[in-house]
This record gives sequence, C-alpha cells and structure tokens, in this order.
Amino acid sequence: MTMTDQRSPDGSAVRDRLDQYLSEKGAVPHGRIVPLTGDASDRRYFRVISPEGRSTVLALHAGAIDFASLPFTNVARLLQQVPLPVPAILGHSDPLGIVALQDLGDVTLQAHLGAASPAEHQALYRQAVAFIALLQRRGAELASDAYQPYAITFDVEKLTWELNFFVRHFLEAYRGVTLRPEERAAFDDEWLAITHELAAEPRVLCHRDYHSRNLMLHDASLYIIDFQDARMGPDTYDLASLLRDSYVDIPDRELDELLAYFLALKGVTDAPEFRRRFDLMALQRNLKALGTFGYQTMTRRNPVYIQYMPRTLNYARMTLEKYARFARLREVLATHVEELR
Repeated sequence: MTMTDQRSPDGSAVRDRLDQYLSEKGAVPHGRIVPLTGDASDRRYFRVISPEGRSTVLALHAGAIDFASLPFTNVARLLQQVPLPVPAILGHSDPLGIVALQDLGDVTLQAHLGAASPAEHQALYRQAVAFIALLQRRGAELASDAYQPYAITFDVEKLTWELNFFVRHFLEAYRGVTLRPEERAAFDDEWLAITHELAAEPRVLCHRDYHSRNLMLHDASLYIIDFQDARMGPDTYDLASLLRDSYVDIPDRELDELLAYFLALKGVTDAPEFRRRFDLMALQRNLKALGTFGYQTMTRRNPVYIQYMPRTLNYARMTLEKYARFARLREVLATHVEELR
C-alpha cells in the first residue's frame, strides 16, 4: 500500500497502523490508500482501493479503541434496527484504533444538488424528511437502556452550552467582540427563555447533526453517516438541521412543502404551532453552527467554514425578524453583527 507518510497524535506512523491492519486482514499488496476529507472530529478517514478496484473506508481514531463500547458501534446497531440506511461495519482493530466501513463514495447530498434536476432534488429531500419521521416513530418503539442515545438528552444545560459556544467562539473569538455586562445579562435572559422552551418540547430520538453533508448518495439512495452523537431531543431538531442547513439554500416554498410533508407523515394538525417551534429550534441550531464555524476557524485554524457563515447568518436573521419576541435579542446581536440588523 502506498500513501504519504503521516504521523498520528500518539507519535506512531499512520501508514504503519493502516498497513498493519490490512496485513492482519489479509489484504493484497500493491493497492492504494487515499486520505479522505474528514469531519470536524479527531477521526481520520482513508479509502483503501485494491488492484481490482474494490474499495473500503478505514476510520482511524487517535489511539486504541474499545469497539464494543464505541458510540458509533452502539448507534449503528440501533439505526439498523429502525431500519435506516447506514454504512456497514466490515471489521475493526481495537489496538490499532481502526474501524473498516462500507465505502459509500464521495457524493454527499450537498454535492449532488448542483447536478440534480428539480424533481430529483425534491425526491431526495422528501426521502431525507421521511427518514426523520421514521427515526422518531421507531426510536420510540426501540427505546432501551442497551442503546446509549436514550441516556443522553438535549436538556437546558446542553442547549445553553451551545448558545454560549456561539457567544464565545463566534462573537468574541471570531468577530473580536467585547461584550458589556448588560449585553451578557441580555444573552443570559434570552438563552434561558429559548432553552427552557426547547427542552420542554416533545422529546424524540435525534441524529443530532442531520444535514446535507451527512447524507451520502450511493446507488441512487441516501445513506446516513456521522450519527455517533445521537441523543434524545426536540421533535423539531433534525428537521431544523436539515431544512435550515448552513450548507444549502432551501427556498421558502420548498421549506413549506417539506414541512407539510413531515406533518402529514407524523399526523400533526397544528401546523402554525409546529412552525413556530421549528423556527425557534432553527435559530438555536444556526447560532450554535456559527459558534462551531468560529471555533474551527480560530481554534482549529480551519478556515473552510467561513464560506458557510453568510447563509447561516441569513437564516438566523430571518427568524429574528419574524417574531416580535426576539426584538431584544436582535437588537443586542445587531450591535456587533451587521448581517443581523
């Protein structure tokens, strides 16, 4: 196998770990190992291509793992019971910190949309919305202490932490804002109201990061990835993540149609109330996303997320303008972020 020599955080050669894993699994020589663009975690991904063209993806962790207790392993087993399409687990090595996965290719929903016809676009998003409805329904039926997500919740503490993450990493670190004491107090008051309302919403099984970059198009169907942080949360969470996606523009008409489709699948009749709750969730989600983008840019020195800030800010501005209850929050934010004025 050939690839550029790289070093992992523990000092061992990445290539040595990959080659050892492949040797232990009886992989044939003279294939290729291609580094893939990973997510925002410490995992790294590599595509292994045999001389015959067969491919597998290896997820390389920072160090040794306990495969049986990995959240990824546990949640994958749960999602297979739903059932939802997730990559098959093909093997693993605890000492080497490697999990081998089905190769779903490189085409995310985000990447595919540029080449999709309007009909294909609509069909894919309806499929993605239907997956959320199925996850919520079957998630309630499969609830068990055997699955880790049922013990983790988007509660007031977690939701508040995410909003403070926005303040710390987007406003203060990325935008260089120094908040006055009265502004901090205003944020605290607003966060308290938002998080208590969200935490009181109907609680369902959530993917937690359900958007166009975590949906892969493979064999003309969608597959779900990056699900290891699944947990219980508001029934609007995954839908807001998908339809107020920082990576994709969703026109208002399409948004309305997809929300109506979801409500029909769920049998929900109070559309205005659901839309209000959806918008509140979307605002929290977009502010948290801005915090993540600021963190990646300033702390991780990864500027790729800067390009997604304008869309995310626009989504947040639309929600702030729509509801009178956010007048104070919008006023405080607009003092420092002109895109929210």
